[in-house]
Amino acid sequence: MTNHRANVLEHCHPPLEVPFSRAEYRDRLAKIRTRMAADEIDVLYLTAPESLFYVSGYACEWYQAQSPKGWPATSGIALHRDRDDFILFDTPSEQVMVRFVTIAEDIRIFPIDDRRDGIGFIIDELTAAGWLGGTVGLEVHSYRPNPAISRRFRSAFESAGCTVADGSDVLRDVRWVKSPQEMAYIERAGYIADVGLAAARDAIRPGVTELEVYGEMIRAMAKVGGENPSITLPVLSGPRANCGHALAGRRTIGPGEQVNVDVCGVYNRYHCNAARSFYVGEPPRELVDFYEQAAGAMDLLEGLIRPNLRVGDLVKTLKAYYEDQGIWESASWVGGYELGIGFPPDWVGNFVYEMSHEDSNVQFEPGTAVNFESVFYAPRMSGLTYLIETLLFKPDSAEIASRMPRGLQVLSS
Repeated sequence: MTNHRANVLEHCHPPLEVPFSRAEYRDRLAKIRTRMAADEIDVLYLTAPESLFYVSGYACEWYQAQSPKGWPATSGIALHRDRDDFILFDTPSEQVMVRFVTIAEDIRIFPIDDRRDGIGFIIDELTAAGWLGGTVGLEVHSYRPNPAISRRFRSAFESAGCTVADGSDVLRDVRWVKSPQEMAYIERAGYIADVGLAAARDAIRPGVTELEVYGEMIRAMAKVGGENPSITLPVLSGPRANCGHALAGRRTIGPGEQVNVDVCGVYNRYHCNAARSFYVGEPPRELVDFYEQAAGAMDLLEGLIRPNLRVGDLVKTLKAYYEDQGIWESASWVGGYELGIGFPPDWVGNFVYEMSHEDSNVQFEPGTAVNFESVFYAPRMSGLTYLIETLLFKPDSAEIASRMPRGLQVLSS
């Protein structure tokens, strides 16, 4: 009888699907190895989805992040600071997938009889390759694997004669400055975000639920090639608009209500963030004026941003604006964070800046992308001023990605 499993695992090779050239992946590997040498890390074992994607193109729907104890998240990529290639370890369940979603040339699949827990196999393979004995870096600030599995990895490497260190910052810092191709993907994600916001605007009306608006937004973005965002997108109406991180629900939108929508467009896993507030019917003048004050910071920001802008200068200028407008005391959160590669459950990048960072000398170098959030509690408990933009810093210029109008957007009731 034909062994169909063996036939598939040995001979199924779908066409390669990776978003970057092999030259770009080689350049990334060189930067990582340079950073490993600086941090005195001999071997880096990567487990974070963002890291696996950055190094090899690896992307999938399931990372065993909250799986049964018997299905630990042990797959990953091993890098050696003195080797030109990497080793990808994975389960037999992903043997076909890794052939077409990664550029990996050295793929080592866990034995079929021990397909779920690969720690012993990984240690044996790295020992046989002569990689162990020095300092091994683990991504201890990643949610994947969970603390119990992370402790098992540490114990296994230490038992193999290695010193274990925190290698979390290696990939996080290398990814801060993006290539022209990465920036192009974020720009495309910005277009997708605008499509999503436009779809939300067109769907909002009395009698429609938040979930219906959410569904229309996702459908519209998918139609133009948008992927699943790393955070479930909020659509929040009425009193629920006074918080930022609740889930869209079955609540029916009514006349005279504010509706807040926060969206990330996603293209090849690169995220671009934008958010807007909509009002069903004629809003009170007091609310319109307050929203214009919050939105005015974005106009100021557009004239301020430039390559190599110092974070402290941006913060001082914007905080002074809010204080001059007399709205600073009503702030919810004002600041921003790095954007780029994202997988569930988060699109928030490694770098964060806030209005207290007036002394920061960090610069927005060419090739960096961050968002900026101008979020305040509005009058009459109408809702937060949901104003979020993504800032793209290029070699000779800087720009705001979204083209959607700012200010409170008024919809007919």
